[in-house]
Amino acid sequence: MPAVKGDGMRGLAVFISDIRNCKSKEAETKRINKELANIRSKFKGDKTLDGYQKKKYVCKLLFIFLLGHDIDFGHMEAVNLLSSNKYTEKQIGYLFISVLINSDNELIKLIVQAIKNDLSSRNPIHTCLALHCIANIGGKEMAEAFGHEIPKILTSGDAIDSVKQSAALCLLRLYHTSADSLPIGEWPQRVIHLLNDQHLGVVTAATSLIHSLVGSNSDEYKGCVSLAVSRLSRIVTSSFTDLQDYTYYFVPAPWLSVKLLRLLQLYPPPEDPALRGRLTECLETILNKAQEPPKSKKVQHSNAKNAVLFEAINLIIHMDSEPNLLVRACNQLGQFLQHRETNLRYLALESMCLIATSEFSHEAVKKHQETVINALKTERDVSVRQRAVDLLYAMCDKTNVEEITAEMLSYLESADYSIREEMVLKVAILAEKYAQDYSWYVDTILNLIRIAGDYVSEEVYFRVIQIVVNRDDIQGYAAKTVFEALQAPACHENMVKVGGYILGEFGNLIAGDPRSSPHVQFNLLHSKYHLCHSSTRALLLSTYIKFINLFPEMKSTIQAVFSSNNNIRNSDAELQQRALEYLQLSSVSTSDLLPTVLEEMPLFPEKESSILAKLKKKKPSVAEKDEKQLKKSQSADSTEAAVSITTTTTTTESPITTLPTPKPELTLINQIAHSSPPTSNSTDLLGLNIGVSAPAPEPMAPPQAAPVTNGSEFLLDVFDMNPPAAPVTDRLTPGAEENFRKFVCKNNAVLFENDAIQIGVKSEYRQNLGRMGLFFGNKTHFQFSNFQSQLDITDEVAAGLTVQAEPVATVLEAEAQVQQIFKVVCNAEFFDSPRLIVQFGYGGTQQILVLKLPLMFSKFFGPVEMAQQDFFSRWKQLSSPGQECQKVFKAVFPMDNESVRAKLTGFGVGVLPTIDPNPDNFVCAGILYTGNTQIGALVRLEPNKPAQMYRLTIRSSKQGVSEALCELLDGQF
Repeated sequence: MPAVKGDGMRGLAVFISDIRNCKSKEAETKRINKELANIRSKFKGDKTLDGYQKKKYVCKLLFIFLLGHDIDFGHMEAVNLLSSNKYTEKQIGYLFISVLINSDNELIKLIVQAIKNDLSSRNPIHTCLALHCIANIGGKEMAEAFGHEIPKILTSGDAIDSVKQSAALCLLRLYHTSADSLPIGEWPQRVIHLLNDQHLGVVTAATSLIHSLVGSNSDEYKGCVSLAVSRLSRIVTSSFTDLQDYTYYFVPAPWLSVKLLRLLQLYPPPEDPALRGRLTECLETILNKAQEPPKSKKVQHSNAKNAVLFEAINLIIHMDSEPNLLVRACNQLGQFLQHRETNLRYLALESMCLIATSEFSHEAVKKHQETVINALKTERDVSVRQRAVDLLYAMCDKTNVEEITAEMLSYLESADYSIREEMVLKVAILAEKYAQDYSWYVDTILNLIRIAGDYVSEEVYFRVIQIVVNRDDIQGYAAKTVFEALQAPACHENMVKVGGYILGEFGNLIAGDPRSSPHVQFNLLHSKYHLCHSSTRALLLSTYIKFINLFPEMKSTIQAVFSSNNNIRNSDAELQQRALEYLQLSSVSTSDLLPTVLEEMPLFPEKESSILAKLKKKKPSVAEKDEKQLKKSQSADSTEAAVSITTTTTTTESPITTLPTPKPELTLINQIAHSSPPTSNSTDLLGLNIGVSAPAPEPMAPPQAAPVTNGSEFLLDVFDMNPPAAPVTDRLTPGAEENFRKFVCKNNAVLFENDAIQIGVKSEYRQNLGRMGLFFGNKTHFQFSNFQSQLDITDEVAAGLTVQAEPVATVLEAEAQVQQIFKVVCNAEFFDSPRLIVQFGYGGTQQILVLKLPLMFSKFFGPVEMAQQDFFSRWKQLSSPGQECQKVFKAVFPMDNESVRAKLTGFGVGVLPTIDPNPDNFVCAGILYTGNTQIGALVRLEPNKPAQMYRLTIRSSKQGVSEALCELLDGQF
């Protein structure tokens, strides 16, 4: 047995040696049971055990527990060790408690008291042991018991550095387990200033703590940005000899540098020019050091150096505002693409995928196209090849789409099965998105089906069929190409589906060639019939009946197929029904009926690629899709007017070009011009189910008011009618602001509700015109007397907004509902909302409600569709001071992409799904319509799901608008 040194507890060493010498599991269990019996007897019978013996037996229990055996005694002895003044005894007591006791244990109150004594001790070692124990146990009990004391220790001027480190990490642990139980709001500024501490260990621990705290309230900790930049600057400009204690293989404080860079990524780029310049210098220094010869050949040196470099590149990508840095970062990553280390190649490809999304560095990324293609062909690691595919997808544009898709198709033949489906979708998207020639697009998709037919989903071949149907100029070419593809000996079933559909619709366009005569087409398709599944057979039967219409000479041949036993007696009900119905149709129909029934399919109305939706794993709801299509159709005639922001997409640019939409009638304007207030019986939008209502007032004669310009003469200025003065009050009714915020992304909801009254809103908007209906519902069994509804509009709002309010009945009967209509014209931008003052007599007193009318500038948004190149070109133009506003805020609701998309659509902007290569980001465009001008606005919303944060950036063509829109959207997601 080896000698035991000093206070090494000889009995424990002997026990461990015995356990290791056991020849079987049974022998080990027997020895452990013997020892447990001995320890139990000592704890129960011997009352004179000293601290050393208790420590020895507690250590044995801890060792037995670590071997996997349950321990159900000894806890009190371990708690007693906490009161010892000897470090080794106290250490073993804390170790036992940290491992075997959780926050629900009944001894936790005794432990808390012992920990409090050590926290207040003058011995820093005892304080650190207590802090470590708190962190190990965690939980709500510990957070509530020590949530006030640990921050005091952390920010105390008397605490030594090791205690501050332990306190910061302990606080971080409690924040992760029980954030709600910590009084976080009491010590933000003091914690931030720990970044200036002279001890880098304290700074490292404090940075980890601040990084987590920023997630709960970024505004309170925004002061950390300047301190983090200052500390980072001191680190990157120092030599490895300056920070000896924190230099790792000639790299000064690499872990702290990485933490500071990650902390800075939680905030937008600094607005202060001096601070921004200093941060830029830091990033340039890191990039410069990456170019220097290595100071050591050890792998640890390169790992530490590259860790800082990659995090700096992530910050450069996050800032997305320094073209020079982005290009330099791209060039630096390009050097890693051929590095011998697989991990570096993987990280370089991953980072370049992000850099490729920036308008400033996209061209720089494209310079490495050949290297990436070579990696795709030669890499042994499938994960690296996957990143190479992602990067090719990200760097693709109209100039290199043919080369990239050709390389991806070439690799697809030998690609790993795990990535084939995703590659198929990406090739299909790129071909559709950047195609300059529709014939090339058709060739690419058919080639895709030939190479990887098993991985081509129905969305892909549906899409090529839609595009062929919608384009007259490629229908003949598509028919010829698919006819040739079907002649291959091994033809995939998806190719048969595409061929059956296209030949059934456009086979007549190639029937003049003897090599593709009607009989040849039919025989070619029918030769595949018995090799296909029933769904494909059903499609081919539809093709055959189409052939009868296109080629009457084929009628008898095809009728024989319909009447064959294999079809009319088929066990598949769908095939049997089709064969019988088509046979009957072809037999009894006249020469006029058959062409009518079997005429060419109409144009597909789809405006958004279903392939991209497949890639993103998203399927928008039917209601959202209908609403989106309605808004697009309503704004079709106005989009062309926005010269400053919209672009015209010609049919030679992309096959995604939307179909021509008839110019919609101005139904909303007509309603506003000629509407009269409907009776309350027909407007129970709030679901009150009130059967009795007050009669609607008679429409008032138009007063002799000055006509309103800009084409809205029908709007009347009711403020010349001298209505009763609104009560003087600046205080909103409690809950009014919260209810107002609900209307930022929707038009219909309840504005206010209490036990007596419910006020609902339903509104619609068309360019700079709007119509809003307020519904006042009496929820009581008593009549409301002297009922009034008035608007209080400030001069600033009145300068940009004209509102005509129809009168409302002065008596609101019990359980009745009345409606008030507001007709609105937006003349110029306005940044506040009118106040709605509702007065009525109820219960012998006059009730007054002061609410904010949900009428905001953003309601006059109209969606706009833009191509990617046009979007980024316009984005770059809107870079003058005051045109951009950026906010970083915490997610209020679950980060669901469908919900975010619906809210952005409800806000009024058009969501552009193909602009940003990152499928989680949202890019939108819209026009704010006023009577004087049209204001273009671009929106970019970037979610960070791990941090539960959003970064919102808005650029507009007029100063002040971006900031106002940001304020409205803050807190909506």
